[in-house]
Amino acid sequence: MCYLQVEIVEGCRLPVLRKNQEHEDEWPLAEILSVKEVSGRKLYYVHYIDFNKRLDEWVTTDRLDMKKLQFPKKEAKTPTKNGLPGSRPSSPEREVVRTTHVSPAPPVPSLPSSNGTARRLIPTQPGRKRKANCGGTDEDSQDSSDGIPTAPRMTGSLVSDRSHDDIVTRMKNIECIELGRHRLKPWYFSPYPQELTSLPILYLCEFCLKYLKSLKCLQRHLTKCNLRHPPGNEIYRKGTISFFEIDGRKNKNYSQNLCLLAKCFLDHKTLYYDTDPFLFYVMTEYDSKGFHIVGYFSKEKESTEDYNVACILTLPPYQRRGYGKLLIEFSYELSKVEGKTGTPEKPLSDLGLLSYRSYWSQTILEILMDLKPDNGERPQITINEISEITSVKKEDVISTLQYLNLINYYKGQYILTLSEDIVDGHERAMQKRHLRIDPKCLHFTPKDWSKRGKW
Repeated sequence: MCYLQVEIVEGCRLPVLRKNQEHEDEWPLAEILSVKEVSGRKLYYVHYIDFNKRLDEWVTTDRLDMKKLQFPKKEAKTPTKNGLPGSRPSSPEREVVRTTHVSPAPPVPSLPSSNGTARRLIPTQPGRKRKANCGGTDEDSQDSSDGIPTAPRMTGSLVSDRSHDDIVTRMKNIECIELGRHRLKPWYFSPYPQELTSLPILYLCEFCLKYLKSLKCLQRHLTKCNLRHPPGNEIYRKGTISFFEIDGRKNKNYSQNLCLLAKCFLDHKTLYYDTDPFLFYVMTEYDSKGFHIVGYFSKEKESTEDYNVACILTLPPYQRRGYGKLLIEFSYELSKVEGKTGTPEKPLSDLGLLSYRSYWSQTILEILMDLKPDNGERPQITINEISEITSVKKEDVISTLQYLNLINYYKGQYILTLSEDIVDGHERAMQKRHLRIDPKCLHFTPKDWSKRGKW
């Protein structure tokens, strides 16, 4: 029992009991990020190695396997640029996230339908390589009921190792957020003012997103707040679903409050206090009390990399209900009106990758399955044509075809083979997809931001 006398310090690694609600309890390796003492009892903030940071938590000593304790190795420390909670950088600064660049696929081509008829795709040249960038995209809708190939485990993480980050920003700092009728438990750090991070509950006005320290302050605020929907123009409404376009320059307070809230559920994003270069598209659900925020995405007013989304998020109470895919579909509808192809800013989070792969797969398969034979010949379509019809960037079309494992080489040409499993899975997924964007309900006029000076 002498090992109990060893002092556990930040940076130590050891197996920790993780209470898994869906499966049996397990003992994954975890890193100690912080130690504190409450009422004479020591608590340890742990990050489970190779698991998503949203599972990080405070644990007691009895959940630590002291027999396998590993002490931290001495390393040269590198300075970090992350500010402390509540600090406001004077200029927008993106943290560098290491990302693996996926090269465009080799020239692709073609496909047979479920009845065995091959449909040929004329190969196209892959586009130019896109440089690895900073920033990232999270779409935490968890819409993965595709019936199409499986994706990464929901407990793991595809994002790059963040061990180089400032220790403060690696720990959740908000216990609970009350937003309208919902109470949300944040997944990640967000730089709300430090004096608010010790509160058991942080209260937000669900219409202007102003943060307040108590229920009494919120009630007083609600008597003065006239908003019943996000500021900006309503550019889409169908049934109870609306989208509002918010200019980050004209509505700075709202945009910054939205970023603070979103950061609670987005891991590899740096908060932008300079919201001027961004537009925010907020999706809401309407009832007798007003337009309640469901999720949002932001995009740069001018993107040299053809990004049509910078950040994207469905709030946790609305996840697994099809809203995430609706946000993605809406972003591509805007790209269609703009006459452009678009792609989300990389790297994608694990849940973001799931949602985008699911959307791309369903969208491309819809096109391929609707192709008709031409004068008895196999139907043909090019990668460029798929890209133009869907506004999905060519590289994403190619990577999706590869991901679905449709590409085959047959008698000197590339063909795409739609197996019965793929077809059946697609049809099942589309039957469950009740929420769709109706282009007729979109009232959107693109602006040429390059002619507007400093926006």
